[in-house]
Amino acid sequence: MGVWALFLIVTSIFETTKSGLIKNAHIRFVSITSNTTEKTAVASSSLIINALISLVFILFLLFFSNLLLSVLRTEIELTQMLLWFIPGLISMIFFSHLEAIQQSHLDFKGVFAGHFSRQVIFFIIILFHFILKIPFSLVHLALYQGASIFLGTVVLYFYSKKYILHVFNPNIKLIKKILSYGSYILGSGVISNIAANVDQFMISRYVSTGAVAYYNTASRINLLVDIPSYAASEIIFPKASVAMAEEGIPKIKYLYERMVAILLCFTTPAALIIILFPKLVIWVIAGSAYFAAAPILQLYMCTGILRPMQNQAANILNSIGKQSTCFIMNTLTLLSNLAVNYICLVNFGFYGAALGTLITLTLSSIAWYFIMKKLIGLQLQNILVYMGQFYRSIPARLFNSRNKKSATDLP
Repeated sequence: MGVWALFLIVTSIFETTKSGLIKNAHIRFVSITSNTTEKTAVASSSLIINALISLVFILFLLFFSNLLLSVLRTEIELTQMLLWFIPGLISMIFFSHLEAIQQSHLDFKGVFAGHFSRQVIFFIIILFHFILKIPFSLVHLALYQGASIFLGTVVLYFYSKKYILHVFNPNIKLIKKILSYGSYILGSGVISNIAANVDQFMISRYVSTGAVAYYNTASRINLLVDIPSYAASEIIFPKASVAMAEEGIPKIKYLYERMVAILLCFTTPAALIIILFPKLVIWVIAGSAYFAAAPILQLYMCTGILRPMQNQAANILNSIGKQSTCFIMNTLTLLSNLAVNYICLVNFGFYGAALGTLITLTLSSIAWYFIMKKLIGLQLQNILVYMGQFYRSIPARLFNSRNKKSATDLP
C-alpha cells in the first residue's frame, strides 16, 4: 500500500503540474479571443508543449528512475510501476489536451465523463480480480491505470469533437507566449504539489514505506473534503480571466470572496464531523487496520478548513497575471514545510509530519490573507457575510424545490 501510494503521488504530481501549465495557459488565451484561427493556434501550440514535457518525464523515468528509490528509500517495485505506466503517460497527453479544450469553452460535461470513465473502468477491473479471486501485482495496477486513462480519453474525445476543427497550426510566437505565461505556473505547480505531499515523502524516507499507507489513507479522506475547492478552481479560472479583462479587480474581489464563502459552507461542517468521528470515517473507507491514521486525519481536517482560501487565492493570482507572486508563496511554503516537518518528525515521531503540515499551512494561510488583502482588497467580513447569506437561503431553496416538485405532480 505504501508503494502504491508513492506511485500515485509521483504520477499525480506530474499530471497536475503539467496540466496547470498547459491548461491554464490554454484556457486563458482561448478565453480572451474570438478569432477561430487564434484559438486553433493556441490549442496546437499547447499540444506541442504538452507532448514535449511528457517526453522529458518519460526519458527521466527510463534513465534516472532509480534516483527516486534512493531518495525515498522505497522498494524496486516503484521503478517497475513507473516504467510500465509510460503508455498511460502518453494517453495523458491527449486526455489533458481535450480537457483544456472542454474547459476553455466552459463545458464540463466531457471533463466529468472522461474522469468518471477512468475511475469506473479501473474500479471494475479491480472488482473483477476481487470477485474471481485472481491475484495481481503492483505492475498490473500500473498497467490498469494506463488502460483506464486511454479509455477515458476516448470518452472525452467524443464529447470534445464539436470543439475540434482538426487544424494543426502551431507557431513559435505562441509557444513562447504560453511558456512565458506558464513558466511561473509550472514551477509553482511543481512546488505546491510537492509541498502537498511532503509529509508522505518524509515519512517514507525517515520512517518506512509502510507508514506512508497510514498517511495516504488520511490524505485521501482529506481529498474528499477538498473536492469542492478543486472543482471550483476549474470553474472560476476561465471566469476570472474574462472578468479581469472586462471588469477589473472589483469583480475579481467579489468572485473570490463569494467562492471562498460558499466553499467554506460545505467544507467546514464536513471537516468538523470528521474531526469528531475520525475512526468511524476510517473504518468505513479503509477498515479498522488503519485506525492509527485517526490523529493524522484530525490534524489534516484542521488544515482542510483553511485550504479553500489558500487554493482559490493561488488560482485567482494565476488568472490575473500574478503568477510570480504565487510561485514565491508556494516556494516559501515548501521550504518552511520541509523545515517544520523535519523538526516535528525528530521531536514527535510518527505523527510529527502531520503536526508540521498543520503548523505550516496555518502560517501560510495567514500570509495568503494579507497578500490578497493587498492585491484585491480582500475583506474577511465579506466572506462571513456571504456564508451567513448562503446558510439563511437554504430553507428557502428547499421550500422552492419542494413547491416545484409539487407543481409537477399536479394533473
